[in-house]
Amino acid sequence: MISEDILKTLQKVFDVRDNYVPLHQPSFSETDYHYIKKCLDTTFVSSVGKFVDEFESSLALYTGSKHAVAVINGTSALQIALKVAGIKENDEVFIPSLSFVATANAVNYLGAVPFFVDVDINDLCMNAEALEELLLTIAEPARGEFRNKITGRRLKGIIPMHTFGHPANMDSLNKVAKNFKLEIVEDAAEALGSIYKGQHAGTMGKLGIISFNGNKIVTTGGGGVILTNHSSLAKKARHLISTAKVRHRYEYIHDEIGYNYRMPNLNAALGCSQLEKLPDLLRSKRELFSLYKSLFGNINGVKIFEEPHDCKSNYWLQTIILSKASLKERNKILKKTNDAGINTRPAWNLLHTLPPYKDNPRDHLPISEKLIKSIINLPSSAGLI
Repeated sequence: MISEDILKTLQKVFDVRDNYVPLHQPSFSETDYHYIKKCLDTTFVSSVGKFVDEFESSLALYTGSKHAVAVINGTSALQIALKVAGIKENDEVFIPSLSFVATANAVNYLGAVPFFVDVDINDLCMNAEALEELLLTIAEPARGEFRNKITGRRLKGIIPMHTFGHPANMDSLNKVAKNFKLEIVEDAAEALGSIYKGQHAGTMGKLGIISFNGNKIVTTGGGGVILTNHSSLAKKARHLISTAKVRHRYEYIHDEIGYNYRMPNLNAALGCSQLEKLPDLLRSKRELFSLYKSLFGNINGVKIFEEPHDCKSNYWLQTIILSKASLKERNKILKKTNDAGINTRPAWNLLHTLPPYKDNPRDHLPISEKLIKSIINLPSSAGLI
C-alpha cells in the first residue's frame, strides 16, 4: 500500500524525537540570542530603533529591491501594498483559489472583491493563460481601464502567489496585467530566497510582500516586508504603517487614517540575525529536497514536486503529488504519518469553498480542484538532515 511505503520512506529520513517531527519549525542559534540581547540593551524594543532600519536595508540588498518597508506581518504587508497600488472599495482583484486565506483577506480588508482563478499544474501558481481567457470574456474598456461587464466593477489587480516558495510565471502574468491595465502585487510570503529568471520573487510587480512568520524560512516571530522599486509608493506605505503621523518634534499630527503596522525593533533584531544564516538555510532545504527526490522516486503513484523551469525555489514546503490512482490513499497517508509523529498536511482548502468567500466571483477551477486532492506537504525544516 502506498500509505505504508510513504511512511516507511519518511521514517528512513527522520529520527522521531519526542514522538514528533513538525512540518516546519524555525532555526535558532546563539547569534539570534545575541542580537535580541543587543536590542534589549538599547531599550528600543518597539517601532523605533536601528535594527528596523538595518533589517530593511539588508532585505533591499538581498532581494534587489530599491525599497523594503518592514511591517508586523505578511497580511498587513499585502493589505498596505494593495492600498498604495490603488486598489479601492468594490474593485475586483484576481487571486488563485489555491492559496492561504490571508491573500483573500487582505483584499477584503480594503472593501475590494477577490475574484478566484485557476493555477498552473507546472508551478502550482496563478495560470496566466486561464486568466487571459477569462479577461477576454468578461473585461470591457471603460475610460482608460477595464470593468467587469457582468458585475460592473472595476478590474484593478492581480496577486500572483508563489506557492510553497515556487515562483509563478511572472513574464506571462505581467503581459496580461499590461494588456488589461491591472496592477500586480506579488504575494511572495513563502518565497524568500526564490528566484525567477534571475530576479527575486516579490520584485517583479508594482509591489511585493514577504512574510517572516514563525513557520517561514527566516522568521522575526511575526513580521513581513513590502518591496517596491517605486520611491513614492514606499514613502506612502511607510507613512500609512506609522499611523499616518506627520514628522514633528513634539506635536501629534495625523493627516489621514493610518495603521499601527510598523515592525518592532525587537522583531527586526531577530530578523537581522536570521538573514545572516539564509544562505545556509537555503542550502539545507535543497539538500532535503534532493534526498526526498531520490527516495520518492522509488514509489509508484507519487512524485516530489520540483522547482519550475528557469527558477530557483527556496523549497519552503516540500511537496508530493499523488497520481490519480493513488488519490484514494490520501487521507490514509495523512493519518498514518501524523499518527507516527511525522507532521504531514494537505494544501489549504480552496478559498472559494470557505464560508466567507463561497459567493465570490470565480472562474472555472479544474486544476485547483484536482491538485487539492493530490497535494501533501512533508516536513521541511532546514537542518532536518
